[in-house]
Amino acid sequence: MPHVIAEPCIGTKDTSCVEVCPVDCIHPTKNEQEFGAFDQLYIDPDTCIDCGLCVDECPVKAIFPEEDLPGEWKKYVQINLDFYKNKK
Repeated sequence: MPHVIAEPCIGTKDTSCVEVCPVDCIHPTKNEQEFGAFDQLYIDPDTCIDCGLCVDECPVKAIFPEEDLPGEWKKYVQINLDFYKNKK
């Protein structure tokens, strides 16, 4: 998994990262009906090209390369995967 959105995104859902993503891999966006149904944003591991543009754009520092994800947030790897598994 290239990048993971972790706990700091919960409740914030700032979409600055969505705007800079060149491959549209961060969802739900404000334009999607399900935006209000989720507490955070998620990165699609099958679409992410590991460019890292979203990392610096996130105002709450919630996005990490998987290998740099703090230990207390490792569960967010599976949370991100589950979001997309349930969509397919």
